[in-house]
Amino acid sequence: MITRSAAVAAAAALTAGMLLLTGCTPDPPPHPAADPDPFEHVHAIAADGEGVLLATHTGIYRVDEDGQVTGLVGGHDFDAMGFTVTDGTWFASGHPGPSTPAELGAPNLGLIRSTDAGQTWEPVASTGAEDFHILTAAADGTLYGVGSTGPALRRSSDRGLSWDNGPILAGLAGLAVADETVYAATEAGLQASIDGGVTFTPVPDAPLLYTVATAGQVLVGVDTDGVLWRLIPTGTWEQVGTAAGRVQAIATTANGTVLLVDDRGIVRLGPAPDETTILRPATASTGEHP
Repeated sequence: MITRSAAVAAAAALTAGMLLLTGCTPDPPPHPAADPDPFEHVHAIAADGEGVLLATHTGIYRVDEDGQVTGLVGGHDFDAMGFTVTDGTWFASGHPGPSTPAELGAPNLGLIRSTDAGQTWEPVASTGAEDFHILTAAADGTLYGVGSTGPALRRSSDRGLSWDNGPILAGLAGLAVADETVYAATEAGLQASIDGGVTFTPVPDAPLLYTVATAGQVLVGVDTDGVLWRLIPTGTWEQVGTAAGRVQAIATTANGTVLLVDDRGIVRLGPAPDETTILRPATASTGEHP
């Protein structure tokens, strides 16, 4: 049972999360060269073979194992409010930056994609009309998101070309897909769908999570007290660490490593138990950008 105090805390955390998701405006952000820390506002984090990818208010950057920053990836300075990677393809959404090509859309990017690790991008759908605040992908390439034109959960089975509307989940703050299960962190608690996002039911005994991520069958999330949880395939929840302050973005990898951005900076938890590495402190220099 969720207590009144827990519900209040959840509402506050989820509201804060939704403000992070919707707080950007279509106005172009300042050029990254004039921004003392482009990582102050991170929308998404992901791992690739060359390090950690960060989708930020001023573009996408890569951070290596030594905390060194490279980017802007491809020289693209758009506000990547939505970002996900599946089967080697990058998908993004948000707003154009000062040098974003006009064909990608304005004032909203719609859905754009890159098949060359962010070097070039092409428009896919809703060019100029949509900004996906929440965007995630299943391993088979199915995309799920929530756009700026309506609150319904949307699904695309053709890699973003067309979208079907699903249910409206009140207070939806995060989505993640583990195998064939779609998880939604909402103000009413964690919910799951086994029919491709058509219907959702509460997950029994789940912590009150406000952000979630998946890799394979493993789900991780952060609860309203800042505790990180992992749902293992047996259905058991286990604590895997604690966040410091606000979690802006979270991801997990197939070997159990958790990546997150919180008040400490860019943090890696695992894969060994109790192994915590701050890849880049929150106050560190961002380095040189092209």
